[in-house]
Amino acid sequence: MTKAADKKLIVGLDIGTSKVCALVGEVLPDGNVNVIGVGSSPSRGMDKGGVNDLESVVKSVQRAVDQAELMADCQIGSVCLSLSGKHISCQTEKGMVPISDKEVTQDDVDNVIHTAKSVKISDEQRTLHVIPQEFAIDYQEGIKNPVGLSGVRMEASVHLITCHNDMARNIVKAVERCGLTVDHLIFSGLATSHAVLTPDERELGVCVVDIGGGTMDLAIWTGGALRHAEVIPYAGNAVTSDIAYAFGTPPGDAEDIKVKYGCALSELVSKDAKVDVPSVGGRPSRSLQSQTLAEVIEPRYSELLGLVNQKLLTVQDQLREAGVKHHLAAGIVLTGGAAQMEGLTECAERVFRNQVRIGQPLELSGLTDYVQSPPYATAVGLLHYGKDSQSFDENAQEPKRSVTGLFSRISGWFEKNF
Repeated sequence: MTKAADKKLIVGLDIGTSKVCALVGEVLPDGNVNVIGVGSSPSRGMDKGGVNDLESVVKSVQRAVDQAELMADCQIGSVCLSLSGKHISCQTEKGMVPISDKEVTQDDVDNVIHTAKSVKISDEQRTLHVIPQEFAIDYQEGIKNPVGLSGVRMEASVHLITCHNDMARNIVKAVERCGLTVDHLIFSGLATSHAVLTPDERELGVCVVDIGGGTMDLAIWTGGALRHAEVIPYAGNAVTSDIAYAFGTPPGDAEDIKVKYGCALSELVSKDAKVDVPSVGGRPSRSLQSQTLAEVIEPRYSELLGLVNQKLLTVQDQLREAGVKHHLAAGIVLTGGAAQMEGLTECAERVFRNQVRIGQPLELSGLTDYVQSPPYATAVGLLHYGKDSQSFDENAQEPKRSVTGLFSRISGWFEKNF
């Protein structure tokens, strides 16, 4: 198998509760990402973003990586890995420094960001991301790029995303058992935002909700900056469980029924439509009305989206009190595997009382038939991050163009690109 040394390759690995996805992308001369390898396998050993069976996770990851390697005809040695779970937390901090030479330099920007991020966090937590929101110079606020401007002192507002050390260590360990190196961990909701949002949406105000099997990742953007990140440890598996208990059918069959016949709004379902529901213990299957299925699904989705809406209202209140733009004029973007449910947009618009769309990965070429759908949003976002990390150090000595070592300089790129 070749190592594709003549190509600029990037790899994204998304280990979810329901699915493991590995994507290999090639960065084209025009800067676009061309997907050349896709690997996917059912996820085993993960629950709500955390590892509960290490060996099962290792096997799931290995299957997905093997598929991606085979399709891309390359050897994967290093990956950009997503991270989720209720241990993810965030906070906004401010820092202030004097401007060294009456005109802001990049060193001044680095210093003020370093000052802002130097806040003490729990020994159990580690910082995943330091994301500048905006700068202020003397009496001028809301500056996006302060380099070159004149002034006496500069203040920066930065958003810190942290994770639990051990939770991160466990998922990294599973990947390393497959002979891979994890060069950077990225919060799943942040990666997803990078894949499905437009700059206009981030500016106007938008909330991305990545609905997976075990978690819902939230990322709230206003004024072009990330304002809040959070993980709710309930998601699509709760709907599957409801179907299994309501109809006495095995969980695997309940998942199939949900995917094939589910609808999040019962009024959209024909009264004549029927669903064949397998039974347990060798009993014969039964035929039930599709509307009855929707009547089980709709309240659970409404409840899940209601949890998101409560978080949104709380965060908007906090932003308003802080004097920060808090309106979500661009509405809500739902993505992830559990966002493919028929009728979900209409159901969500009733809950949020705002415009809602289903988010699919943007700005891709190559194997788009495979990956241009909500379940691949996070993995595609990881590819975009990998691409940006390459372009960040264009003037530096170029590393060997293989997958291994590709992310050797990725640390810190996100802070400097945002």
